[in-house]
Amino acid sequence: MDVKDVQQALELKIFGGEKGLSREVTNGYVSDLLSDVMGNAREGMAWITLQTHLNVMAIASLKDLAAVILVNGNRPEEDMLEKANEEDIPVLGTNLSTFEIAGKLYQLINS
Repeated sequence: MDVKDVQQALELKIFGGEKGLSREVTNGYVSDLLSDVMGNAREGMAWITLQTHLNVMAIASLKDLAAVILVNGNRPEEDMLEKANEEDIPVLGTNLSTFEIAGKLYQLINS
């Protein structure tokens, strides 16, 4: 399933990185600790976080993640969006909590 499928199924807002909507989503990863994501996330994962700054995109790019999903109605900072567009990594958003969106993503991927 690609990022666009996930975005539509979970009714996620697209903030940036639209050119990457065809990236394949293989799994999800949930963490707000950048070093944790750097050490444990794998290529193709959708990263669920509340972090909204530029360093998120540096990690997403380094790990070749499929997308970043922001929770709790958080909006990305401008420099984060610029990097998302440069790297073609979608930044999506939801008003749902981390717990809720992680459960929905898990069900979607494993259905």
